[in-house]
Amino acid sequence: MPEFVRTPVLEVAYEAAGPARGPAAVLLHGFPDDPRAYDGVVSRLASEGCRVIVPWLRGFGGTRFLSERTPRSGQQGALGADLRDFLDALGIERAVLAGYDWGGRAACIVAALWPERAAGLVTCGGYNVQAIAVSGRPAAAAAESRLWYQWYFQTERGRAGLQTNRRDIARLLWRQWSPNYAFDEAAFEATAQSFDNPDFVEIVIHSYRHRYGLVPGDPAYEEIERRLAEQPSIRVPSINLLGEAAGVGPPPAEDRHAARFSGPYERRIVPRAGHLLPREAPAEVARAVKELLG
Repeated sequence: MPEFVRTPVLEVAYEAAGPARGPAAVLLHGFPDDPRAYDGVVSRLASEGCRVIVPWLRGFGGTRFLSERTPRSGQQGALGADLRDFLDALGIERAVLAGYDWGGRAACIVAALWPERAAGLVTCGGYNVQAIAVSGRPAAAAAESRLWYQWYFQTERGRAGLQTNRRDIARLLWRQWSPNYAFDEAAFEATAQSFDNPDFVEIVIHSYRHRYGLVPGDPAYEEIERRLAEQPSIRVPSINLLGEAAGVGPPPAEDRHAARFSGPYERRIVPRAGHLLPREAPAEVARAVKELLG
């Protein structure tokens, strides 16, 4: 059963495992996913004495807003602030942060803007801070086609589609993003329940519109967004994990993200794995976290 803690904006649902006094690791899921993504990682870390905490992001599972008046923002500044505030609420001064997709973005933002809170960073996908100012530049046709869902969500038809077909969309994305991952329907449904959160659709739609500068953000995060627009470097010890078969985009031969990391940094490509790295390669993710925990 999840536990709950209040931040200034949210009541955050989370799961915890391992000894309360162990070195802390916070694991962050992406879209469309939930803490079940880390089940294989949590068990490995907790058995070795780590305190492992896995929250549901805003708009997922049991996490709820404290006020109806709070904008249902999915912007990157909100995700980063949520993670910082979550650490505060639990009294965690420093932790190894690990995440992929949206969760990887939150982890990268905290590591970049509040490095004193990050003992280390495991980022699945590299430097995940969005460069919104240049987001309108087109990519190659093959790369653009893999982002079909992002273009779909710019339309009101896409909003209605996500509202009506959220499970179908999520299931299709899992298959496209991780073509070698043979998940069953029971495993998918265990996570898909988290998409029934009443704020899920609004936050997802806002996230994919804001990242292209097409809708305004929550004014509460203006200063964070200003700092992120400068594309700050990450100086905490970092391990960048990439799935060799990631359907969103296979890792290029050249490490285009290395220049964004000014501290100890290593890039690792995980054979056969796709975008859903914690599900497909839990041993590799756990090993990276453990190395940074020391």
